[in-house]
Amino acid sequence: MSKQKKLIIANWKLNPENLKDAKKLFSDIKKVASRTQKVQTVICSPSVYISELNKMYSGHRIEMGAQDVFWENKGKHTGELSPVALKSVGAKYVIIGHSERRALGESNADVNKKMIAALKAGLNVVLCIGESKRDSQALYLKFLREELESALSGVSKNYLKNLIITYEPLWAIGKSADDAVSSHQMHEMYIFIRKILTEIYTKNTAFSVPIIYGGSAEPDNVKELLSSGEIDGFLVGHASLKADEFNEILEITNSI
Repeated sequence: MSKQKKLIIANWKLNPENLKDAKKLFSDIKKVASRTQKVQTVICSPSVYISELNKMYSGHRIEMGAQDVFWENKGKHTGELSPVALKSVGAKYVIIGHSERRALGESNADVNKKMIAALKAGLNVVLCIGESKRDSQALYLKFLREELESALSGVSKNYLKNLIITYEPLWAIGKSADDAVSSHQMHEMYIFIRKILTEIYTKNTAFSVPIIYGGSAEPDNVKELLSSGEIDGFLVGHASLKADEFNEILEITNSI
């Protein structure tokens, strides 16, 4: 994972409905993503598509990722996917702690176990943290601190070279660019996250971890957030399902 390149991660969620459409979407994105020199594109498709999509590109500018993972590599865990298995079919990244997983009951302890297992397997972890709402007493900062500190419990600094932190406020997910955080708010969160990482590890280590934004990342707001928010990229949801919009995000990012 290059620290020089910006990261644009597509989270396709439970889309598209079939492999044919997934291949078409990947092919359309590949036309732009394969030539963006300053961007590392990651496609987190449904896991059943990873192997087939991975066969469609042999370069290094596009990598495959998964949207979740389990904390064991084998055993009596019906329906789960192990880090080793995901890596074996071509996944190099995995999203952990997404708000939609947490809404289904995933705890901070679960996130921590998944983090450690995925990092030990050599996967790049895209850790999601985010508050449901902001309050005038700034209690949401305590909430974010707890999410981050619990996720990193027992994680050695040697593994941080494979960590990406995504700030994804729940109140901005799935809406328009107007509902996303402002560049000023993102800059504040960037400083806050770096502060916590410095407290846990060291300043040099803290500044080596990419911080990206998720939550209504669209062509209309990515330039400002990149220029003024000091972020290292985006986790893109609904806009990643429209090749023209996602490709525009890639091109804007590559031009900065």
